[in-house]
Amino acid sequence: MQTRTLGTTGPQTSALGLGCMGMSALYGDTDRSESIATLHAALDAGVTLLDTGDFYGMGHNELLINEALRTAPAAAREKAQISVKFGALRTIEGGFTGYDGRPNAVKNFAAYSLQRLGTDHIDIYRIARVDPDVPIEETVGAIAELVEAGHVRHIGLSEVGAETLRRAAAVAPISDLQIEYSLISRGIEEAILPTARELGIGVTAYGVLSRGLISGHFSRDRKLAANDFRGMSPRFQGENLDRNLDLVDALRKIAEQKGISVAQTAIAWVLSRGEDIVPLVGARRRDRLTEALGALDVALDSDDLSAIEHAVPPGAAAGDRYPANQMAHLDSER
Repeated sequence: MQTRTLGTTGPQTSALGLGCMGMSALYGDTDRSESIATLHAALDAGVTLLDTGDFYGMGHNELLINEALRTAPAAAREKAQISVKFGALRTIEGGFTGYDGRPNAVKNFAAYSLQRLGTDHIDIYRIARVDPDVPIEETVGAIAELVEAGHVRHIGLSEVGAETLRRAAAVAPISDLQIEYSLISRGIEEAILPTARELGIGVTAYGVLSRGLISGHFSRDRKLAANDFRGMSPRFQGENLDRNLDLVDALRKIAEQKGISVAQTAIAWVLSRGEDIVPLVGARRRDRLTEALGALDVALDSDDLSAIEHAVPPGAAAGDRYPANQMAHLDSER
């Protein structure tokens, strides 16, 4: 397994991480046994970075990871690194009502995560979205206290803008910024990515396949389950979907010429953007994981990159990456 280091203060991880959210929520029905098998396959392949959130399935995802690690070989279990997002407030019915970044809440969230994960520390801890009522300095300061106490190893951030990144980094070392980054989500390139690099902060890129939209497996006539987030996502709606899948068709031609899949092309592109970027792949099945891992063997030369840029130029995507009410929570979009 190839490795990369998250920033100047973060850990060395596998070059690809596994995003585990879809194993518990937001993408329709889940398969617990296949999820566990996929986690085991990832660990066996050398994937060390497992990304979760305490609100994914309202604790379900952390418990799933706990089970997978308990039943994995000891050597793989010891190498696993768990990245946890916290702060989202949920209703019994599964709705989202905001975010809580108060210091006491930070420590409360961490206590429950440690219990569900069955571990004595969290490798990387980050608030999922900035709490607009709490200065980021206070939230990061609380995580820094957890680091000092040995409960957390590294501090991360999620979906923050350049200014917030600077303010947070002035409080404590930040290992990485987790943020959406893909061929059709390139907003970080203007100010956020340069700021992260200036500050020595790595990037864990989620949504590298845009929730399956640019995986090469999503079709125009696909029917989504009622509990699938993509049913509300602007990029999966009507004419937006048609325009975005036209981009995928253009990308497919390049992939076929190289003898690789569309998904591998899209993941390899993110990998090519810098050694300080670790893509997170949201594979829920072993076959999708195998396909994603194949991207590590793909070398994109200058001609390939030029062709990809021509097929999917910056700003080509139709529709925002989240519904309007969720876009409003993104400090990175301000």
